[in-house]
Amino acid sequence: MVSAIIVAAGKGIRMNDTTRKQYLDLAGRPIMAHSVMAFDACDLIDKIFLVIPKEDIEYCRKNILSVLELKNRVDLVLGGEQRHDSVYNGLQAIDKKTETVVVHDAVRPFIQPEEIKSCILGAREFGACITGIPASDTIKHVGKSGLIEKTLIRDNIWFAQTPQAFKHELIIRAHETARHDGYIGSDDSLLVERLGIDVKIIKGSKNNIKITVREDLVVARAIARLIL
Repeated sequence: MVSAIIVAAGKGIRMNDTTRKQYLDLAGRPIMAHSVMAFDACDLIDKIFLVIPKEDIEYCRKNILSVLELKNRVDLVLGGEQRHDSVYNGLQAIDKKTETVVVHDAVRPFIQPEEIKSCILGAREFGACITGIPASDTIKHVGKSGLIEKTLIRDNIWFAQTPQAFKHELIIRAHETARHDGYIGSDDSLLVERLGIDVKIIKGSKNNIKITVREDLVVARAIARLIL
C-alpha cells in the first residue's frame, strides 16, 4: 500500500496575500487542487491524506474536494505549527499497512503522475528517494559578512524537490528521532540522512516549482499557460 501525504497547512506569510497561497487561483483551480489531481492520477497511489489548517476543513471539503472528480478518497488531516509537525500528523493518520509513504508540498502544482511513480519505485528499491534537479548556476558559499568563502563544485549540487518517498517504518523512525532530539530539518530526506541512511535522488523537472512568493505565482501562471 502506498499512502500520499500532501502538505497544505502553510500560512503563506511570504506571499503577502489575504488568501492562503495554496488556495490562490492557478488556471481556474486552487493551486493545491492541481497537486491532489496529480496524485489521484498516479496508479501506484492507494490513499491520499491532505494536511490543512484546522480552520479550513469545511472550506476544503466543500469548495475544493467536492468539485474535483477523484477516484481516490482524500482524508483531511489537521496541520501543525510548522511543516515538520504537519508531516508528522499525516504520518500518524495513515494506515498502518502502508509500505511506502510519499510526501509532497501542495504548492508544487506541476508535479506529474509519472514523476510520482518514479519516486515511489525508487523508494521501493533504495528505501528513500527524492526528486530534484542538478544545479545549473555557479553556487557560492557566503559568510555572514557577505563575502564569498568558497565556490562549490556545481556537478555535485542538486536542488531538492518533492515528492519524497520512503519506506513507512523508515520515515516514521526519522521523524520520531528528530522530535526526540528537538531537531527541525529543512525537508524530510534530511531527517532520514540523520539516521545514517543513504537517500537516492532522481531527476525531476524544472517545471516542478514551489510557489512561495508573489513572483513564483507569476512564473507558475506562465507555466500553466504552456502545459495545462
